[in-house]
Amino acid sequence: MASQKQLSTKELDIQMMLAAEAHLGTKNCDFQMERYVFKRRNDGIYIINLGKTYEKLMMAARVIVSIENPQDIIVQSARPYGQRAVLKFAQYTGCHAIAGRHTPGTFTNQLQTSFSEPRLLILTDPRTDHQPIKEAALGNIPTIAFCDTDSPMNYVDIGIPANNKGKHSIGCLFWLLARMVLQMRGVIPQGHKWDIMVDLFFYREPEETKEPEEEDAPVLEYGGPEYGGAETWTSGQIPEAQWGAEAAVAPGNCTPVEAAPGVAVGGDGGWDAAVPPPMPVADAPPATGWA
Repeated sequence: MASQKQLSTKELDIQMMLAAEAHLGTKNCDFQMERYVFKRRNDGIYIINLGKTYEKLMMAARVIVSIENPQDIIVQSARPYGQRAVLKFAQYTGCHAIAGRHTPGTFTNQLQTSFSEPRLLILTDPRTDHQPIKEAALGNIPTIAFCDTDSPMNYVDIGIPANNKGKHSIGCLFWLLARMVLQMRGVIPQGHKWDIMVDLFFYREPEETKEPEEEDAPVLEYGGPEYGGAETWTSGQIPEAQWGAEAAVAPGNCTPVEAAPGVAVGGDGGWDAAVPPPMPVADAPPATGWA
């Protein structure tokens, strides 16, 4: 009964990998990857045997579980499609994740602040992550990598044959590996469904992560309908009775100004000096002794 349940779980995992196109290779095949190829299509694309992929995933999970401290494991991906999967894998398994470009000398230069000596290295693509593979080989660090049909196998101890170029394939493989590790640790019961959705391991486009921007607020014009007035103000809407002799428009200024004392507005629009009005007698200044 247990073997039947395990077989059904394996079939479901293989169907999931088929849906994620983890079986599609490339038109080139490395001589060390020929053992994992099932056949070649008419268009020249190699098909990977998912049965061997599942066996390699189980072997990699056993190696990960054998390390007592998960922080001694580094899972790394320089490709954008694998960075989200790497971070999620590290979140649920307790490993240390490096998402992005690898700093040369991280595993070899002890003077660097980011220097570390991991006991295990997990990579997404041996070709893109060639620098950490070389440094791990110099430090005698075992390496696990997802290898496509054209991936070089140099210094790779456990190569998991799968499509490492599709975002759905990479997310599905890391999800399966994380679930197997948690099952072997006893966190998840064997044969039970994991509550974490596989979609969380998929790469998301920057446009999908952006929240919908708020629409720009409409520009409110003075006297618009929001204020109970007309749509726009025009000079024709101002009655002519408001324009009197006591209010004039100064040259170069559009706002009405009052005529200053002693200045009169001419008929032709010019400014003429006017005679000041006579001063009242009561307001006359007091007489002084000066003649």
